[in-house]
Amino acid sequence: MVVADAGPLIHLDELNCLSLLADFSEVRVPEAVWTEVLLHRPQTLECTQVRWMKCSTKISKEVATLAQIYTLHAGEYEALNLCITCPGAWLLTDDAAARLAAKVLDIRAHGSLGLLIRAIRRQQLTGL
Repeated sequence: MVVADAGPLIHLDELNCLSLLADFSEVRVPEAVWTEVLLHRPQTLECTQVRWMKCSTKISKEVATLAQIYTLHAGEYEALNLCITCPGAWLLTDDAAARLAAKVLDIRAHGSLGLLIRAIRRQQLTGL
């Protein structure tokens, strides 16, 4: 399972590669991320190959502290909170500050480029 920030969803859609997310049992999308994606690239969440789950999150004091330290936006903040409640979930983010916060929280973080490299290694993509 993965928890997505807006950046990778928007970028993968721009590359017509959203289907790469179909490998995951579900892609959990926090409310703030859902809103951001709908604002900037609404067709992204219409991809029927991906099992989308719009989720609300519980607030973690630890994530709240890290959000202030790393100046995280609402989507990144909610995505990290959601990861805390879903042990073993990957965080999909292209944001360096969110990756640093994820590292502190012992959450595996991957970005758009990492997903593309993974797909090439698995022979799901041969090039863009």
